[in-house]
Amino acid sequence: MRHARITVSSTASQIVRLRTPSLTRVAFVTFAFVGLSGCEQNSFVPPPPPKVEVAPPVQRAITRYLEATGSTAPIKSVDLVARVQGFLQSINYQDGAFVKEGTTLFTIEPETYKLKLEQAQAAEVGSQATLKQAESDYKRQTDLVQKQAVSAATLETSTSTRDNAQSGLQQAQVNTRLAAVNYGYTNVAAPFDGIVSNHLVSVGELVGVTSPTQLATIVALDPIYVNFNVNEQDVLRVREEARKRGMTANDLKQLPVEVGLQTETGYPHKGKLDYASPTLNQSTGTLAVRGVLPNPDRVLLPGFYVRVRVPFDKQQDALLVPDVALGSDQSGRYVLVVNGDNVVEQRKVQTGQQEGDLRVIESGLKPDDRVVTAGLLRAIPGQKVDPQLKSETAAAPAK
Repeated sequence: MRHARITVSSTASQIVRLRTPSLTRVAFVTFAFVGLSGCEQNSFVPPPPPKVEVAPPVQRAITRYLEATGSTAPIKSVDLVARVQGFLQSINYQDGAFVKEGTTLFTIEPETYKLKLEQAQAAEVGSQATLKQAESDYKRQTDLVQKQAVSAATLETSTSTRDNAQSGLQQAQVNTRLAAVNYGYTNVAAPFDGIVSNHLVSVGELVGVTSPTQLATIVALDPIYVNFNVNEQDVLRVREEARKRGMTANDLKQLPVEVGLQTETGYPHKGKLDYASPTLNQSTGTLAVRGVLPNPDRVLLPGFYVRVRVPFDKQQDALLVPDVALGSDQSGRYVLVVNGDNVVEQRKVQTGQQEGDLRVIESGLKPDDRVVTAGLLRAIPGQKVDPQLKSETAAAPAK
C-alpha cells in the first residue's frame, strides 16, 4: 500500500513537470504579443503627401484678338425679273451655273418689241423731215419779211410751225429710246459675275403681266461679306488701343479679319475690315461690324455661321497655363497653386483667349507661381503635396 502511494505521487509530480513548460510558453507568447502590439502603436508613420506635377506659367508674346461669331453674306445678290410683258421664249443657262457679266440668261418674246423699235425709228425719221421742211420755210419767210414782201403774221406762223416740228422730233427721239430700252429688256442678262439659282418660270409662260415677274436670282460669291457684332467693352478697348497708336478710322478698316468654319481648325480664311456701324445697338449693347474676304474657290457660301477674330494688339510677356489646369466655381475661374510650404492654394484668375492648349491669364498669377498641371484630384486646397516640377512647353497657337 505504501509503495502504491509513492507511485501515485510520482505520477502527479511528472504531470506537474509536464504542465509547467506549456504554461511558461503560453505566458511568453502572451507577453510577446502584448509587447509587439505596444511597439506597432508607438512606431505609426503617416502616409507621405501625394505627388502632383507643377509648372510655372509659360511666358511668351501673344497677339490679342477680338473673337466673335458671325455669318457670311453675299457682296451682291439680285433678283432677275421680267420688266416687259411677253411669253418666255428661252432659258439660256444651266441652273446653278457660274456666268459672266453680260451673259444672256432669259429671252422674252423679242419680236414684238423689235417691231415697236423700228416703228419708233421710222417716226423719228419722219419728224426729222418735217423739221427740215419747217426750217426751210422759216428762212424763206424771214427773207421775205426783210424785203417787206409778206406780213409779219406769216413769219410768226412759220416760226410756230418750225418750233412744233422741233418738239415733234424730240418726242420721236424719246419714243425711239424707250422702244430700244424695252427691246433690250427682252434679253435678261447677268448684271455681274455670279452663280444663278434655279429658274422660277418655264419656257412659254407669260411673264410681266401686272408686275415684274421674278425669273431667278444671281449671287456674287467672290469676294464675300462676313457680318458680326462686337460688344461695347471690346469696342472701348479697340478705340483706346487705336488712340495710343495714333490710328484713324481708315486705319481701323485695314485691320485683318480671320474666319474659320465650324468644321475647320483655326482661321484659314483671311480678309480685312470693311465697315463698322456709326452707332451701337442699344438693345444688345453691340456694334455691327463687317469684313470682306476673297473667296475664289467659293468655299464660303452665304448664310454660313463662322468663327471670327480680329487681331488688334500684341503683348510680349503674357502668362499662359494649360487649359486643363483651370477649374471653375460660382465665383469664376481658378487654378491650384503650390506655395513655398508645399501647401495647395486656390487662386482666382481672370482668363483671356486660348492659344492652342494654353489659356492666357490676364490677372491673378505671377511668373514664379507653381501651378498644378497634373494630379488635380490629389491637390486639395490647404493640404501639403509633394510637387514634381515640370517645365511646360508652349503649345502652338491656333492658325
